[in-house]
Amino acid sequence: MEPILEIVKVGDEVLREKCAPVKEIDSSLKMLTEAMFDELLEADGVGLAAPQIGIPQRFFVVDIRDGKRYVFINPEIVETSMEKGPYEEGCLSIPGVYHDVIRPLRVKIQARDANGKLFNLDADGMLARVIQHEYDHLDGKLFIDHLSEEERNKMLKAYEKKQKRGNKKK
Repeated sequence: MEPILEIVKVGDEVLREKCAPVKEIDSSLKMLTEAMFDELLEADGVGLAAPQIGIPQRFFVVDIRDGKRYVFINPEIVETSMEKGPYEEGCLSIPGVYHDVIRPLRVKIQARDANGKLFNLDADGMLARVIQHEYDHLDGKLFIDHLSEEERNKMLKAYEKKQKRGNKKK
């Protein structure tokens, strides 16, 4: 099946932009978030932020396959736990590259849903991890930015190598 939305890859400038707040929550934004969920499923991902589809605005979707789907519009992380831990992360914008990232284990976030309703959420485990990962995208940050310069460069070289191999097969 053809991708519904085009996921931009590392190197695209939009991934490094600080995103602007969403000004209007309307039916077109709701339709876009639904398309983002479809793309997530197609790409076998758990989170997708607007800049990853070329839109420099502050919203993202999360579906960690627990029966709940979340839309976060103009989110604010209001609190993170002192306890941190490592977990292997990857990114749809850097496919095929994974590395442990240390993040807070719990997070409190406030955002608006697809209907514009304000909500607060206390998250832990995988949900907290994905929220922080996607939230970083809104500030122009990628998971590899949490690594040492040496590790980050290794990850980017591995990605470029995979891309070259993939292009040769076409």
